[in-house]
Amino acid sequence: MAKAEIIKRPVEQVSNDIKRSAWSAVIESLALIVLGVLFIVLQDTMIRVLAYIIGTFFIIKGGFQIINYFIEKGQSDFFNNGLLSGVVSVLIGLAALFVGEDIANVFRIIIGVIIIYEALVRINTASKLATVKIDSWKYILIIALIMLVIGVFITFNTGAVVTLIGWMMILTGVIGIVGDAMFIQHVNSLVEQLTKE
Repeated sequence: MAKAEIIKRPVEQVSNDIKRSAWSAVIESLALIVLGVLFIVLQDTMIRVLAYIIGTFFIIKGGFQIINYFIEKGQSDFFNNGLLSGVVSVLIGLAALFVGEDIANVFRIIIGVIIIYEALVRINTASKLATVKIDSWKYILIIALIMLVIGVFITFNTGAVVTLIGWMMILTGVIGIVGDAMFIQHVNSLVEQLTKE
């Protein structure tokens, strides 16, 4: 969202929109932790079932995000990654549903791509925070870069076992929550900077 567009809206509404976006990221990180636990506990025997469940979930979630993006376009663009997130979610869902026999290996790639996406969103957020001189952008960037390394490792390491992937997912979720909590603490300062004339 451009600065002029933000100024036209009530400060409290802008703050609530940004907080809602941040809490959505927290929920996604929690979901990643839960999936990591399932990976460790269920391992290969439930990978296929899990893939179909998650595939369906991501298609529905992605479709909703794409529709919601066009409905709200122009109202919360500053932190609106809905279109990108929706397209990625639908592609992940389709891959999980129609991958064929090598579901465990493809599932590893899907999880890696999800983590890479979450890292890129946080890198984008950190860069925007830097432009409005919010000091915590450095810490959020460091957290995002750690997530990016984990995502790349999972995606391209064909020897990664299910248990290791599960622990990596849990670690990524915890790191993501820490970064999101730091961001939420500075939302009011961010809004003040964005609404300065």
